[in-house]
Amino acid sequence: MKEKDGIKKAAALRYRRGEDNAPVLTAKGKGKTAEGIIRLAKEHNIPLKEDPGIIDLLCTLELDQEIPPALYKAVAEILAFIYRMGGKHLSGKANTP
Repeated sequence: MKEKDGIKKAAALRYRRGEDNAPVLTAKGKGKTAEGIIRLAKEHNIPLKEDPGIIDLLCTLELDQEIPPALYKAVAEILAFIYRMGGKHLSGKANTP
């Protein structure tokens, strides 16, 4: 999630251990689209992590694109955050909106 100049941005990642080589961008958007992504995440109890820098980078990717190696460290920090939140979303099941 990110708000800049009053416009909210959001992106969603999926990572299926054993299936995906790297996390995949499954959704991105700003304004109402971002609000919808955030709403779906909350409805499905998916942890949210605010990081304006990574949101900007993720929004440059195409949907269904694996993140490039240059973003591995930043996304690893997000996955570590989720793990600390309980880890239930690292089970390999599709819990991403």
